[in-house]
Amino acid sequence: MARLIRRLLLAVFLVVVVLPVLLMLLYRVVPPPGTPLMLVRSAPVDYRWVGMSDIARDAGRAVVASEDQTFCEHNGIDWRQMNKVLEEFRETGQPSRGASTITMQLARNLFLPPSRSILRKMVEIPLALGLELLVPKKRILELYLNVVEMGDGIYGVEAAAQRHFGKPASALSRGEAARIAAILPNPLDRDPARMGSRAGEIARDIPRLTQLYGCFEG
Repeated sequence: MARLIRRLLLAVFLVVVVLPVLLMLLYRVVPPPGTPLMLVRSAPVDYRWVGMSDIARDAGRAVVASEDQTFCEHNGIDWRQMNKVLEEFRETGQPSRGASTITMQLARNLFLPPSRSILRKMVEIPLALGLELLVPKKRILELYLNVVEMGDGIYGVEAAAQRHFGKPASALSRGEAARIAAILPNPLDRDPARMGSRAGEIARDIPRLTQLYGCFEG
């Protein structure tokens, strides 16, 4: 029995710790073949990997402006926002907002099946810290821009640009990039063509947040 328990613990350690670390190191240089979400969605998968050099700068800027304005400052977790959400959860039992950084969202997309449980959120935290430790910021954003869901069966900014605007991600205008970013984090319920006000807010934020872009540009 003791030997069986040791083997089970070793197996858990390999799956929970060693495998994610190896994949992080691999994805540092190799595009992911897919994500767990792609496997469970019923729609055909449109996933087209492109490097940062083939993505309009304003596309990355728009996503940072929309999803994680402290991206260049945190270590994977925005602890200030996380503490606010936890405090709200303790008081009301139901937080009204999320506190996921781009790094946490990438961890969720790369390694975890879709769910909204507190357990998954707890697992996201060490995975995000691991990503920040092993993968450069620029690569984290590059991975996120390529694997994040941007519509029914649409994954990544290249597929979204082609499907919504009929052009490659490298040719997106600031307004188009803002419209794509505006559908996050509810890409199945939002249409870039109907995101005028939200897209306008993001587009206005892009130049204001220019000082944050040093970690993923240049």
